[in-house]
Amino acid sequence: MYSHKRVLVALDGSAAGEAVMKLLMEIAGPLDMTIMLLHVLEPIRAEALDGAVMVEDIEARRREAEEYLAPISAMLRSQGVDTSWAIRHGRPADEILAAASESGADLIALATHGRTGLGRLLFGSVAETVLRRASIPVFLIRQPQSVEAVPAAGREMAR
Repeated sequence: MYSHKRVLVALDGSAAGEAVMKLLMEIAGPLDMTIMLLHVLEPIRAEALDGAVMVEDIEARRREAEEYLAPISAMLRSQGVDTSWAIRHGRPADEILAAASESGADLIALATHGRTGLGRLLFGSVAETVLRRASIPVFLIRQPQSVEAVPAAGREMAR
């Protein structure tokens, strides 16, 4: 019997990151799953540009994240899926694991960008870190060759 009822889905704002949503949209309703969407805002270092210091506008980034998650959540709800969403600020792997623990998730689902070699060394792998450190099952889907984004409000899903 399938026992993963509360799924934390980490989304990074990219079409590749949303690859996991296509599958979850098909199985969440029939399996009576609850989905918690999560977007983590990575801290941005302050930069000096022509003598002026550029400071991160965390509230603007939070609003953008809300505008990103709200339509995905609404689409899931319109299909009868119990859905919530959260925005966290910090290191993505740490925040994904903390959110999973705090929410009582039974499963973490996320897409991997499939970096290998030098790219993986330079950028690290959020998916790999989550997979290694999670105390619950992790469902990973590798970025497909051609990525179809989850439709935003008003767009139809490409079939």
